[in-house]
Amino acid sequence: MKGKHLALLIAGIILADQALKFYIKLHYTYQEHHAILGTDNVVPNFSLLFIENEGMAWGWKFGGDWGKIILTLFRLVAVIWGVFILRDFIEKKYHKGFIICAGMIFAGALGNLIDSMFYGLIFENSNQCFPTVAHLFPKGGGYAGFLHGKVVDMLYFPLVKIDNLPKWIPFIGGSEFTFFDPVFNIADASISVGVMIILAFQNVFFKKHEIPVNTQQV
Repeated sequence: MKGKHLALLIAGIILADQALKFYIKLHYTYQEHHAILGTDNVVPNFSLLFIENEGMAWGWKFGGDWGKIILTLFRLVAVIWGVFILRDFIEKKYHKGFIICAGMIFAGALGNLIDSMFYGLIFENSNQCFPTVAHLFPKGGGYAGFLHGKVVDMLYFPLVKIDNLPKWIPFIGGSEFTFFDPVFNIADASISVGVMIILAFQNVFFKKHEIPVNTQQV
């Protein structure tokens, strides 16, 4: 696979990811929720639900302000290192499918890194108490400094919803349960799909070449 083709794939994922994030950030109030397929009361459905998180993919968090800086710097180092890894995969002619998946993982990591590095500088804060839409490049400056931006999430696919779990189930019995409840973005999806395809097709991507046995006796 040629490097320029992989670069186009990565650029396409990042552009789609950032375009949707910009749209949501500039048009939705915090936690605004709209059903796209199905309705809010019917599961499964597909909705856009605007939230932000300060941590890793799928809304996980890590260690407050210092954890945020460490996580963002780790992402930055990983993305820079990833450029050289992808180039090595191409030069060594790894399986095309594997290179595409690696590119998807790289694009997803870079997409969320952009949020963490720059969104705090260029966006107004999306107020969680009052229903106001954030503005780009506000007069008073952004809501946070460099490396402190929040990752924008919006894709919501609840697959199963149970209003009342049986009470005999430990810890969660009697409560409401939704299967696949996380809110994510295109970057998260790109990482997850890339990893899942690699795991599913690892025997294809990493074929072991059998060494023929010489049965002739010397």
